[in-house]
Amino acid sequence: MSSSSFTLLFVVILFLISFSQISLSLSSKFLFSSHDDDNKLITMTEKLIKQLNLFPKHDINIVSSKENIVNIYEEKLFEKKLNLSYIGDSGSTVQHLGHHAGYFPLVHTKSARMFYFFFESRSNKNDPVVIWLTGGPGCSSELALFFENGPFKISDNMSLVWNDFGWDKVSNLIYVDQPTGTGFSYTSDEGDIRHDETGVSNDLYDFLQAFFKAHPEYVKNDFYITGESYAGHYIPAFASCVHQGNKNKEGIYINLKGFAIGNGLTNPEIQYKAYTDYALDMKLINQDDYDDINQLYPKCQQEIKLCANGSEDACSRGFRDCISIFNNITDIAGNINYYDIRKTCEGSHCYDFSRMETYLNDARVKKALGVPSVIDFVSCSSSVYRALKTDWMKNPEVGIPSLLEDGINLLVYAGEYDLICNWLGNSNWVHAVEWSGQKGFGAAPSVSFSVDDEEKGVLKNFGPLTFLKVYDAGHMVPMDQPKAALEMLQRWTQGKLS
Repeated sequence: MSSSSFTLLFVVILFLISFSQISLSLSSKFLFSSHDDDNKLITMTEKLIKQLNLFPKHDINIVSSKENIVNIYEEKLFEKKLNLSYIGDSGSTVQHLGHHAGYFPLVHTKSARMFYFFFESRSNKNDPVVIWLTGGPGCSSELALFFENGPFKISDNMSLVWNDFGWDKVSNLIYVDQPTGTGFSYTSDEGDIRHDETGVSNDLYDFLQAFFKAHPEYVKNDFYITGESYAGHYIPAFASCVHQGNKNKEGIYINLKGFAIGNGLTNPEIQYKAYTDYALDMKLINQDDYDDINQLYPKCQQEIKLCANGSEDACSRGFRDCISIFNNITDIAGNINYYDIRKTCEGSHCYDFSRMETYLNDARVKKALGVPSVIDFVSCSSSVYRALKTDWMKNPEVGIPSLLEDGINLLVYAGEYDLICNWLGNSNWVHAVEWSGQKGFGAAPSVSFSVDDEEKGVLKNFGPLTFLKVYDAGHMVPMDQPKAALEMLQRWTQGKLS
């Protein structure tokens, strides 16, 4: 990959997303100077969005004019049952599947409205409730909905086709556009744009409270948080927020049973150290490259530690210094797709998710979803990305030990061919989590993960903690290995993955 590439995802893509995730790759060409950091961040994130063949009309959904606000309030802002046409058979035994979309106002914001899709399980309404968060940061969860694990995909002729491996086959599934300003979520006040995981997780918690108030029939179902890429930051913080809310008896009790992180960025200090190890193992660099690039790590590590001690300046410097490790690797490796190193990118495009933008910006589709006419779909927001710049080098893993001690299950999974959030860095931080079961997890055997008698990965488990390396997959495991990913979710939520 050329030195002019900069990775925003994790998202999304997711990310994707979420580009999950797109987020991590910054090019050395765009390293920051003292006075033009913001302009260069804009350039970098725009390049990242183009790598997904996405061209959002707006940078972020902030509705500023009084006229538009009036128009929005004249339209219905709450949940609608979807009346969209689908091609094929859902395979469902349920006669009337409940598909919903809409907005819930976030009560502790000035004017933020969070958009979501909700799909009842095709199998049983008593199945777990699973929420999916795409990364970026700043990429819409619809990236995963239509290209990874949602109920359907978008065909070339813009029709919705049922996905045989959608996660709604084994769960009641929620996709949320977050943080505010992403996807169809919007606000009229810039003060609602989030800069850290406290703000992100509090908004998500308020969303859940509104959701379960509107759907009390699902309150007793098991609840799981899942996501990808930069959601490796969102998910632990959100899980801790939910768990603490339950302990404090705040609002509706949410039956949190577990949280899962797919190819995520969670512990930067450990994961940035693993970049050169992974790149050398996969022959992306040679030993001399390895030795040279490793000289960059002590500065990166120092800034991360200062960031953890409260220095916002160190968080910004760490963002710059640590990303240079990744940039040097991709400069040497050449035109690889760093979400899946088996592939190359064609020009500026590494994936083509443009059908999603076309479909969701169709006026008829927006009306069916209950989206105000003045709101356009922001596939990935560079403003949200920039707002979280000082959040990157923070480590939300610090809340995980208490969750594990209280029996909340954690699944960390990673496709073996993803560079940007590679399996080795994820495995290393999982092994380093300090909890009562750390030694037991370290000593646990690695066993085969098989689907229909075919080996699809290798996993380790001890108590509530599981790590799974998925074979023949890159950054987006549900897209590359849809059947295995569905089986993984089902076994995990049923307590049978280990």
